[in-house]
Amino acid sequence: MDGKSIAAGKHPQSKEQNDHRSELPDRRSRADRRQVTAEESGYTGPDRRAPIDRRTGLERGRGPGHRLPEERRSAEEGEMNIAQFEFIMAIEAYKKANKRMYPTWTEILEVIHQLGYRKVEPRQVKLDNVPEAPVARVA
Repeated sequence: MDGKSIAAGKHPQSKEQNDHRSELPDRRSRADRRQVTAEESGYTGPDRRAPIDRRTGLERGRGPGHRLPEERRSAEEGEMNIAQFEFIMAIEAYKKANKRMYPTWTEILEVIHQLGYRKVEPRQVKLDNVPEAPVARVA
């Protein structure tokens, strides 16, 4: 072995022994599996590429032709209506009284109930696999 070739970073092995790329199949030479039809591939399951309607009714509705409601726009600018201000102050009071920086969703729901809010009509949003809470009777 030549000490100079090892010191210079050259390996004493021949080029054929070093080049393993020629042994591997080139994946780019095959057809793209995404372009193959279900019949050609032999797949018998559901078509997962089909669009699924995942809208719940809770989307913010931004884009052409969709404007924010006036109360939401004013709240984002720092001007709250009475209900929004009451809710925020109730959450802040709960956090202060219970020494909680981040209340859980259950605690927030408890505060909402303490403010007097109740479910009085069925929901208008689509929630898959979620049972609906009973509607309270209005006196």
